[in-house]
Amino acid sequence: MALFRVIKPQVLQQLKKSLGSTSCLQNRQASSSTDLKENLARLIPEKQALIKEFRGKHGNTKVGEITVDMIYGGMRSMKSMVTETSVLDPEEGIRFRGYSIPECQQLLPKAPGGDEPLPESLFWLLCTGEIPTEDQVKAISKEWANRADLPQHVVAMLNNFPNNVHPMAQFSAAITAMNSESKFAKGYASGTMKKADYWEKVYEDSMDLIAKLPTVAATIYCNLYKDGKIGAIDQDTDWSANFVNMLGYDNPQFTELMRLYLTIHSDHEGGNVSAHTCHLVGSALSDPYLSFAAAMNGLAGPLHGLANQEVLVWLTRLMEDIGEVTTEQMKEYVWNTLKNGQVVPGYGHAVLRKTDPRYTCQREFALKHLPDDPMFKLVSQLYEVVPDILLELGKAKNPWPNVDAHSGVLLQYYGMTEMSYYTVLFGVSRALGCLSSLIWSRALGFPLERPKSMSTEGLIKLVGSTK
Repeated sequence: MALFRVIKPQVLQQLKKSLGSTSCLQNRQASSSTDLKENLARLIPEKQALIKEFRGKHGNTKVGEITVDMIYGGMRSMKSMVTETSVLDPEEGIRFRGYSIPECQQLLPKAPGGDEPLPESLFWLLCTGEIPTEDQVKAISKEWANRADLPQHVVAMLNNFPNNVHPMAQFSAAITAMNSESKFAKGYASGTMKKADYWEKVYEDSMDLIAKLPTVAATIYCNLYKDGKIGAIDQDTDWSANFVNMLGYDNPQFTELMRLYLTIHSDHEGGNVSAHTCHLVGSALSDPYLSFAAAMNGLAGPLHGLANQEVLVWLTRLMEDIGEVTTEQMKEYVWNTLKNGQVVPGYGHAVLRKTDPRYTCQREFALKHLPDDPMFKLVSQLYEVVPDILLELGKAKNPWPNVDAHSGVLLQYYGMTEMSYYTVLFGVSRALGCLSSLIWSRALGFPLERPKSMSTEGLIKLVGSTK
């Protein structure tokens, strides 16, 4: 499968030799069927057989080492979970089922006349490991449009929230409330559902939830910032275009930006807070609504999804303080920020050790569509100045910009100035990665996740320390 293209060739050959079979490891041709569920039903038994064989021969093989610093340091770099949908390499960046962002931009189907990949096509790729055809993507678009209506009790709840409830709190609450529609929860409660059938109910819930998220998000946006009326859903257009229309925007470039945004924010392997939370809560057999709502509560944190908002606040303050700036003024401002014990938001990443490819593709979009925008020019100046300063300071393992350094500037350019709403957009996108992973977690029968914790005294004894 495409996933294994990120493994070093010599390791892949050893794995093939060890397993005694290469049939499951070959790049495969996508099926012509436009039914995603039917394609998953074809792929799941093959993956189950591969993992069973692999664990049978290598179940006791040790993978890496865990240090005391890792245990205290937020479990950074611990190899402790399986996520099939994407892999994040510190030097190379994200690969979705083995494909880089530029490759996805080139290979994944696009809207007629568009340049950016459709998020539907990435979801198909995340689920199957296969590049979809245009017909398969159209089938997903149509299915999501058909499933997009909200339960009336959720609409009523959203319409009655006071305006001081944060958009992310409303988003999470609405997702939780849609648990009333869960096919998985109903099937499990019936006592008749077999474990082998879990993935199918999770699939149905996931398709329903992804379809409804733009409707939830648009309702929140229009209630808070407009007249409360959302645009109609067009059964013959794509997920992003429907979302933009419901939000009340009609700029084709903004629709293209949303297609790019929803694609590149979708997945970042399994260890980030939102993806890991969804995986963890799902391992308790909580349905996709409850699992994803938990993920959104993690995404709402300032160290995760709120970072793009912090970037814009910092950039706005910079422009207010010194206006149009020279390179030397920019350097002085950055140094003063750091000397005051603050950080330059949008720079650094827990895993990446290079410029985030998600930043790069947004920069390319800006160079094409808004090269003279003052805020974009400011972001470009920072790109030239900040990494060298952080390297000189010697404290940053990764002095390069991440995805949050750019996304807010693009949204502002097209008129979406409501910064507190940006994380909701991130959440709509992240559903593609979280829920495709959740489908596979149930298909592969992953158990309840329960790592062993220790006390400091226990660790001291374990490592043989006398103090």
